Amino acid sequence: MAASIELRLTFWLCLVFILGVSSVSALIEGLYCGTQSCYDVLGVSRDASKAEIGRAYRQLARKYHPDRYQPGESEDSRETAQQKFLLVATAYETLKDEDLRKDYDYMLDHPDEYYSHYYTYYRRRLAPKVDVRIVILVTICAISLFQYYSWWSSYTEAINYLMTVPKYRIQATELAKQQGLLNRTKEKGKNRRSKEEIREEEEQIIRDIIKNKIDIKGGYQKPNISDILLCKIILFPYHLCTYVAWNCSWFYRFTIRGEEYGDEERLYIIRKHMKMSQAQFDSLDSSLKETFLKQQLWIKENYEAYKEEQEEEMKMKMATDSRWKRYRRWMKSEGPGRITFADD
Repeated sequence: MAASIELRLTFWLCLVFILGVSSVSALIEGLYCGTQSCYDVLGVSRDASKAEIGRAYRQLARKYHPDRYQPGESEDSRETAQQKFLLVATAYETLKDEDLRKDYDYMLDHPDEYYSHYYTYYRRRLAPKVDVRIVILVTICAISLFQYYSWWSSYTEAINYLMTVPKYRIQATELAKQQGLLNRTKEKGKNRRSKEEIREEEEQIIRDIIKNKIDIKGGYQKPNISDILLCKIILFPYHLCTYVAWNCSWFYRFTIRGEEYGDEERLYIIRKHMKMSQAQFDSLDSSLKETFLKQQLWIKENYEAYKEEQEEEMKMKMATDSRWKRYRRWMKSEGPGRITFADD
């Protein structure tokens, strides 16, 4: 009988010890309120409402706030009161947020998930306050605006330069006269404009003709909104599907079925052989493209022979060029690696 009673007592002591260890280990130093319960710090129960938590916080904040501290009114020192105020503020920040409160309650109910509590706590604490997607979107928009502005600046700079070139200015003036844009009758009366106003209008007409008639390529071409980063990202799935479909069609037509290349496909292969971009290839004269087609440069062997001919021709030009001869003599006698001695 005595042995069974002693056995039961031992069992209950072990159970109490295990529960006590679990309840203590649920409160981890460095997380939330440390080894103290946030509910006990505010003096509220676990099922307290948000209004009750806020009311308890305001009462304790008035009591321990450093600005309200008076040395004779409390037994606590200023440092102790400040530490209690920080603990009260931490407890309130933990319990006022619903998601954070759920994490804290889960930690109290599952004390054995030690590392999971650390991960959850620091994930919320170190997470950015602003949504990362918004930051990325704003960054892309800013880059796109800068791209579009810089392209317009380059295009305007190119137009301003072409306005000063006599060749293009004379051609634009002739086109304006042919279209009757500069053949204005003399104005009389109150509607008569000054010479400066007439000159400004003529300059604008010439500028518009240069913009519309001259096709500028390369870095100074007219900006297109579809080329900015934001539009490229939005249209990327479409371009990817188009690229895949085009390659599948090419493989089916010319590899499986064995169709002959058309002029468009031949020019595409020639451009790939020359390693030129589409804009660079489009800037070539149509007569030069016809020459490429006549020489059948889409065939690899023909292109290699054409390339060798062009290199030999360039060498001959450089050999007979007087400027290139002077440069070679300078490199031979006074090149950048020449050693000279200064006179004493």
